[in-house]
Amino acid sequence: MTALLTGLVSLLVFGAVILVHELGHFLAARHCGIHVEEFSVGFGPKLLQRRRGNTLYTLRLFPLGGYNLFSALPEELDEGEESAPPAPPSPAKPRRHSLFPVVVQDQPFEEATAWQRFYVTLCGALMNFVLGFVVLLVLVLTSGKLASTTVAQFTDNAQSYADGLREGDTILKVDGQVCRTISDLSARFDGTAQAHDFTVLRGGQVVQLPDVTVGTSTNADGNTIAIDFRVAALPKTPWHVLQRTGTLFRYYSTAILGGFWQLATGQVGVEELSGPIGTATTIGQAIQYGWQDVFSLLALITINIGIFNLLPIPALDGCKLIFLLIEAVFGRAVPQKLQMVVNTAGMALLLWLMVFVTMQDLTRFL
Repeated sequence: MTALLTGLVSLLVFGAVILVHELGHFLAARHCGIHVEEFSVGFGPKLLQRRRGNTLYTLRLFPLGGYNLFSALPEELDEGEESAPPAPPSPAKPRRHSLFPVVVQDQPFEEATAWQRFYVTLCGALMNFVLGFVVLLVLVLTSGKLASTTVAQFTDNAQSYADGLREGDTILKVDGQVCRTISDLSARFDGTAQAHDFTVLRGGQVVQLPDVTVGTSTNADGNTIAIDFRVAALPKTPWHVLQRTGTLFRYYSTAILGGFWQLATGQVGVEELSGPIGTATTIGQAIQYGWQDVFSLLALITINIGIFNLLPIPALDGCKLIFLLIEAVFGRAVPQKLQMVVNTAGMALLLWLMVFVTMQDLTRFL
């Protein structure tokens, strides 16, 4: 039963991340008047289909994401049937407010302007970021109190109080590191009694408190806490909720970018990576702790996918964006042969990496 639940939730997580990515491409293409032959939810044999306008919407057997088809595949034509010349695009309805004013409706992707194709390519990753922000927003809204960085009270015999910290102090910095949230503040302490340099706001004035030793304490459940004071709660206003969501989004994004940087600079090896099997195993562990942990992992995965797709790696959206930017700025497209060679090499590298991490996952988790 646990394995079945893990598999089902993993499919939902992976499917949501990929489907939202493709939905971003689709909505951007529609906005720019680019023809989308098919928008599919899932892969494999068709279960349901419905044509609306000039786009075929399909539901397929395997619910792992989806895809956009910007032009009809040759094999979809009946045998012996010659393809009819395309009908001239219908004139677009005028728009007063449009990022890229539509010149023609249902134009082929290849005939769209470089900036329009850039926008369509970019919006897949942007939708991943939107999904991540929305998921984090749900987590913040359903969480308990929002903690501030203002000292509310001290534990008995708190060393930090003896060294000058006072109730009502709003902690701005610890050891020169800015502390905007309780997460920033908690990250400055490791659970051992050490001296730190504090910058606090006290009575409207910025005060420096050098060599403040912060000891440990225990909470009501008997668990050890890395600080010997408690902070005040923030009112759950829309501004504070959005601020906390933005802080979490920034924290996730920074951690992901740091991981990619460590990988690129050789600080960590590819053996530290996990593929779908490893991710599914982590999802199974998150299920045991509750839906909040699953949502937190969903946010991490979708932000990760968004950032990964924007990296300038051949075959990914990031590399395509570079080619399109060159075309838009200089007015000439990068030769198709060069693009094909670069993207083919990148696809081969990504396939090798996928096989490698999958074999690692099989060795590690199975």
